[in-house]
Amino acid sequence: MLLRNRVAGQSSSGFIDWPYPFVEGELFALTISSGLEGYHVQVDGRHVASFPYRIGFDLEDVATVQANGDIEVESMFAGTLPAVHPNIMERNLELLAELKAPPPEEPVELFIGILSAGSHFTERMAVRRSWMSAVRNSSSTMARFFVALNGRREVNEDLKKEADFFGDIIIVPFVDSYDLVVLKTVAICEYAARVVSAKYVMKCDDDTFLRLDSVMAEIKKVPDGKSFYMGNMNYYHRPLREGKWAVSYEEWPRDTYPTYADGAGYIVSSDIAGFVASEMEKGRLNLFKMEDVSVGMWVGQLDAGGVEYVHGARFCQAGCADDYLTAHYQSPGQMLCLWENLRQGRPQCCNAR
Repeated sequence: MLLRNRVAGQSSSGFIDWPYPFVEGELFALTISSGLEGYHVQVDGRHVASFPYRIGFDLEDVATVQANGDIEVESMFAGTLPAVHPNIMERNLELLAELKAPPPEEPVELFIGILSAGSHFTERMAVRRSWMSAVRNSSSTMARFFVALNGRREVNEDLKKEADFFGDIIIVPFVDSYDLVVLKTVAICEYAARVVSAKYVMKCDDDTFLRLDSVMAEIKKVPDGKSFYMGNMNYYHRPLREGKWAVSYEEWPRDTYPTYADGAGYIVSSDIAGFVASEMEKGRLNLFKMEDVSVGMWVGQLDAGGVEYVHGARFCQAGCADDYLTAHYQSPGQMLCLWENLRQGRPQCCNAR
């Protein structure tokens, strides 16, 4: 039996080629995590499905979690239950000074923009304690979280305190929603092109783990000065016209999307980031609610045969695979586990089959 992959942007056939993950009478670990766009479901550490939030849904309003069906719950553990964002000033920040972003140095070779949400303090801390350590120790790499405003004042107040302390957050001036995530990607391009003048620009999510040295090695395979777009490429994917991830014909009238890299982690050369920033400034940039498809559209507009599309399956979209370049849908605990494995020279996944 196969499970349907419900991640937006996947082809309409949408099946993944591994068996149904439950075996009658055997224990399994089911993990449900909240992301920028919706819920992500993992079984024994492997991503199996994603579901978007309902329109108007506020994650902080969640009060209960129920498990129904022919299952016996042996134990349940809740980490970072949705609640009013805790006061960051009560977190003994002086003990976290080593996690502050160092002063920017020039030139910046690789700029990494990380999409996050206002209430994702735990996710950002896991990034700071794991792979961002390699960024802080590099004189040519910079990483920043890009976070939009929350609908709750207290969350924004704590976010501002967090940004002031760590110095690694760029707050973009609009209230967060799925349809506006693409504006965060535009902000990444603008910051990379106009503020730090980075040679290469990477976008990832706050549940993405990346191997910085290996990613840089992949970039170096591209001839210097060559315009390129690198990631796990999707070719001839069709919009989903039904279901929660549906895209209407008014939103996207064509039968297929342009070639685009999965949003969990991709890299563009500086000319592409500069093009996005310039077109946005001139009011000519076409925006689509799926940010990864938007980037593919922008690259297609720029490309006159001169952009090299670099496909890499090791930019993992649906979870993690050993010898990954990036691993997606990683919980804070998995992020720290991956970092410990990497420090021991083992680029291996955590809690995955």
